[in-house]
Amino acid sequence: MKKNKSTNIVASLLMIFFMFLFLIVSGRYIYIQATGVVSDVSLTEWAKDKRETSVVLPAERGEIYDHSGMTLAYNRPAYRIYAILDPEYSKKQKEPKHVVDPQKTAEKLAPFLDLKETEIQETIEKGIKEKRFQVEFGKTGKNLSQQTMEEIKSLHLPGIYFLEEAIRYYPNGMFASHIIGFAQEDEETEELIGVTGVENAKNKLLGGTDGFLKYQRDRYNKKLVEPKEVIRKPEDGHDIYLTIDQKIQTLLEDALSQVDEKYDPERITAVVMDPKTGAILALGNRPSFNPNNPEDVENWYNDVISTPFEPGSTTKMFTWAAAIDSGNYNGDEYYQSGRYVVNEKIEPINDHNQGAGWGSISFDEGFRRSSNVAASKLVWEKMGTETFLEYLERFDFDKKTDIDLPNEVAGKILYNWPSEKLRVAFGQGSTTTPIQQVKAASAIANKGKMVKPYVIQKIVDSNTGDVIEEKEPVVVGEPISEETATQMLDLLESVVNSKDGTGKPYRLDDYTVAGKTGTAQIPNSNGKGYLRGDDNNIFSFLGMAPKDDPQLIMHVSVKQPKLEEGESGSDPVSFIFNNVMENGLHYLNIEPDKETEQLTAEMAIFPSVLNKDVKAVSKQLEKTGANITVIGNGEKIVAANFDEGDKFFPKQRIMLLTNKPTMPDIIGWSHRDVLSLANLLGINVETSGVGYVKKQSIEEDKKITDKTTLKVELAPPIDD
Repeated sequence: MKKNKSTNIVASLLMIFFMFLFLIVSGRYIYIQATGVVSDVSLTEWAKDKRETSVVLPAERGEIYDHSGMTLAYNRPAYRIYAILDPEYSKKQKEPKHVVDPQKTAEKLAPFLDLKETEIQETIEKGIKEKRFQVEFGKTGKNLSQQTMEEIKSLHLPGIYFLEEAIRYYPNGMFASHIIGFAQEDEETEELIGVTGVENAKNKLLGGTDGFLKYQRDRYNKKLVEPKEVIRKPEDGHDIYLTIDQKIQTLLEDALSQVDEKYDPERITAVVMDPKTGAILALGNRPSFNPNNPEDVENWYNDVISTPFEPGSTTKMFTWAAAIDSGNYNGDEYYQSGRYVVNEKIEPINDHNQGAGWGSISFDEGFRRSSNVAASKLVWEKMGTETFLEYLERFDFDKKTDIDLPNEVAGKILYNWPSEKLRVAFGQGSTTTPIQQVKAASAIANKGKMVKPYVIQKIVDSNTGDVIEEKEPVVVGEPISEETATQMLDLLESVVNSKDGTGKPYRLDDYTVAGKTGTAQIPNSNGKGYLRGDDNNIFSFLGMAPKDDPQLIMHVSVKQPKLEEGESGSDPVSFIFNNVMENGLHYLNIEPDKETEQLTAEMAIFPSVLNKDVKAVSKQLEKTGANITVIGNGEKIVAANFDEGDKFFPKQRIMLLTNKPTMPDIIGWSHRDVLSLANLLGINVETSGVGYVKKQSIEEDKKITDKTTLKVELAPPIDD
């Protein structure tokens, strides 16, 4: 009886336990049925996620052009390779759709992916072991060209597939790279993101908004018969037109590369601006970079706007302008040059010829000779330090220019101690950037009106072609009067054209230059004193032309060039300035203001050639001594690289485009001529290297269409 009683109790307890467990399970089941939620996860949403897939429909990134419409940056298709490993993917297929032989696949792919066979085989076999559906091959498996993709496809390797994607491409390589910048794929989002330059500053405008496609699928990611698609179309990015002029920028790039190769300086900066509007026509730095190879970038910084330095004597144009405008200047007044001692507490100021000076000279002569003593006396004795500071601020040397590029850094006015107030007068101690100086000098070139620099001309809807935003010139101040500006132009012209001026190397053949030289010392890394030696300076020139009505203003600086015996710091600087300014003004059809009988005799006027006979026009132009290139074998001329009425010099290359265009032999052509040819033909051009054409991708006499892409390899000329 006792045993039966115990058995009944145990049975009852088990029955209660199982009933309780049944109620819990049943209740949980009813709850899931009613709510569709498990552990705070909606089964409906979970099932939806499992059977739905979402594909990003990428927006097309906007293109970047120069002011005339030459393409500087665009997206081009590239391909990513991947391998499907799951044998289930091949079911019900006549041929295998997955990798069946890892060793053979690795052997065939290795020559195309810059990977060892063993590395590819290990990647595939590891994926198979881990039962992965597919694998990729890292960076070397991305950004494959269409040609490489097609060559791999021709091998008919089971399980090898490609995904098309866009990469950012810069057809002109290093051309204006510090303005354009570059964009590259973000590793997490796989989106193109602007890293530097305009690509960064206008990343959102260029990038647009991605769309998406959602549909229901099976386990192999294939659409169901009724996939219930949801589509949101992408919004493509806007196009951006820069103020950069292709021809002037090319002139600058060529000159920078030649100086960089010959003098091997630490740094070179140069910028060309329209002083009437503030539009930047060319800008470059060395070291530079090819935005197509961002991993090889030596110098991301745009030194023209991001690297303040002690400018040296180019500052004197603003010191004299302040003295004149404030009514404290008499150019005919004499002073004792050489050495200036204010008092025993302030370190003496010496002129740049080791304090020897030039005796008693006028302040006008002091400007021509770049006298530090004259500059200091003007600040300390004539206008006073507070007045001078007011003018430095009126010229905006205490603030950024707000140019439409990222990472601008303003210089700093050091103006606490008497010695600092004296030395800023001749560009020592305080710092500035080239773009700040160019902006300030625009007031001298533009009748007292100072303009804001900018590089973006307009923003255009890439779908409709509508202009969304267009820049207009902005006058940001009038630091000096028109009368002061005119007097300063006379003084600046005397620096270049007087016998005792420091700017004689900057004389042009056809235009009168107004400008100021600068030789800036470089502070020691320990902050005490300056580097010694003739090479350890930053040599610069800030000039404008033609003098009476400047159309271009340019700043060039070369840091620590390796000079040979007999060379001076002005040699590399003047090479850049003179080449770009002389040729740039001619290209812009600016009338020479130093026109001579010889010049008039040498120059010719380009005739009317459109729709005229090729042979007749060629014969007419041959008499001028021009270098004539006929493009194609047509009988009529449909375009040329000069317009009717343009002036040109003997030996200049004239291109006559016929109605049946074919590719000319361009071996030995300059980069500038290649770009001019591409612009004439309306084709894309991709360049590598610097110098003159060594190889061309399109054979001579081959037909040309607007879809053609010309690839050229440039190399420096070989000395005999």
